[in-house]
Amino acid sequence: MSEDTNEAPGAPNVPSGPTAGPNVTLEEIARAAGVSPSTVSRILNGSARVLPEKQRAVEEAIARFNYRPNVLARSLASGRTETIGVLTQAVSSPFYAEWLRGIEDALAEPGFTPIFVSSRWNVVDEKARLEEFIARRVDGIILLHAQLDEATLAGYSRYAPMLVLGRSVQNGMTLAGLPIDNLQGARDATRHLIEQGHREIAFIAGPSSHEDAIERLDGYRIALEEAGIGFDADLVEQGDYLETGGLAAMERLMARRPMFTAVFCANDQTAYGARLAMFRRGVRVPEDVSLVGFDDLPTSSYMTPPLTTVRQPTYEIGRLAAQGIVQMIRKQPVALSPIPLTLVTRETTRRIGASLSPGDEHR
Repeated sequence: MSEDTNEAPGAPNVPSGPTAGPNVTLEEIARAAGVSPSTVSRILNGSARVLPEKQRAVEEAIARFNYRPNVLARSLASGRTETIGVLTQAVSSPFYAEWLRGIEDALAEPGFTPIFVSSRWNVVDEKARLEEFIARRVDGIILLHAQLDEATLAGYSRYAPMLVLGRSVQNGMTLAGLPIDNLQGARDATRHLIEQGHREIAFIAGPSSHEDAIERLDGYRIALEEAGIGFDADLVEQGDYLETGGLAAMERLMARRPMFTAVFCANDQTAYGARLAMFRRGVRVPEDVSLVGFDDLPTSSYMTPPLTTVRQPTYEIGRLAAQGIVQMIRKQPVALSPIPLTLVTRETTRRIGASLSPGDEHR
């Protein structure tokens, strides 16, 4: 767009002192900066191409007046609310916290405000939250590990573009998915333990209704099969992705006394609980049993000993999701590929028969 030529004559009339201005109008800002109201509006919307000195004059006038655009008026004029609904399963979860931080940071630059809600893995609540978002006329919706089926999500996406994080869907103009390669991540974790000489590898699974938990169990099975190790159901225990579930699952495993030299947990929180159960039984990690988690939460590198785990770049994934939904709102093509995961090797795993380093016997 070309530079506006219908500017106010004369030098900018910027006030000499700061003025708090909830009631200051866009026209007053334009008059103070010596430009037209339409130029100010386009600068605020990021669509103006003006001379640097005029851009600076407008920014100085905005700062001097402490001007805040009328969001309601702008949304009525543009048909947008400049808000993004973000539906997570548990706002309080340390796992989701990094995703939400990435989403929030990436939405700030294009000027969107996220609205965070949670559905607590409940399909009825998930539908209710989506309908609330649509009633509020959000410009787009990001869902973290959506539980609703794809047909239902596609129906809701007719009202607002929707990006589903953590699972695959049939990508289109209003519905897209950003999948995570959980199967490969679990396969890599299990193969790491096999390469360390372990053959009796226990697994504490995530909730059986969660797609990502199913994929992680599949990755564990595939790695065993590839190594010629038979799958043993007695070495698999059900967890719930929480520390309490990991604690209880590990206690059940040890009560059955199956032979295992390593444990792969479906997420880091489960591994924290499993570690506590072993500590209470006098089982040393990694001298007696090696331990691997999944997610690489910020606290995992500070666990005692630091946890070997599969890293999900959750903050970066959150940013990608935010950038994707903004592209969808702007009707731009979105290309979303499965997010690769990486194994982070720390001190909770060791090769069978490896000698201890000095001081390890006291760990």
